[in-house]
Amino acid sequence: MKLIVAVAKDWGIGNSGDLLFDLPDDMKFFRETTKNKTVVMGRITLLSLPGGNPLKNRVNIVMTTDMNYEKEGCTVVHSVEELLEEVKKYNSDDVFVIGGSKIYNELYPYCSEAYITKVDAVKDADSYLHNFDQDQDWLLTFASELHENNGLKFNFNTYKNLNVKQINN
Repeated sequence: MKLIVAVAKDWGIGNSGDLLFDLPDDMKFFRETTKNKTVVMGRITLLSLPGGNPLKNRVNIVMTTDMNYEKEGCTVVHSVEELLEEVKKYNSDDVFVIGGSKIYNELYPYCSEAYITKVDAVKDADSYLHNFDQDQDWLLTFASELHENNGLKFNFNTYKNLNVKQINN
């Protein structure tokens, strides 16, 4: 599995269910990276998508503790263990964790890579991502040149997990 997210300088990722930043280049990167792949998200993240609908041209897996939750076009799982069993059906390089913070923070140890767009700004946030820069198991392997959208500077970064938690077979 891999992880994909945009973060503020303080590793904030969202506020009241919304993204912190409107970055067309980052959205394009997200679309191109996850198209025709499998995306894993929490129920609240699914509800924050346009119309609360699954992403097109992707396999959508939703993790929720709501045992009665169903959504057309989505595979619903109710625990990390159930999710890890489900994603065995797919090429692990084609599975992307896309949020929210609870899901990211539960699943990052199982991810081999993280694509993190770092925005040179801080905004009010109520959800945060684990700080990969302070984690010795994660190595920054790529940092792009600076980009700018809507007056915000950012770059694309790739981190490699040196100690991936194995999915038991």
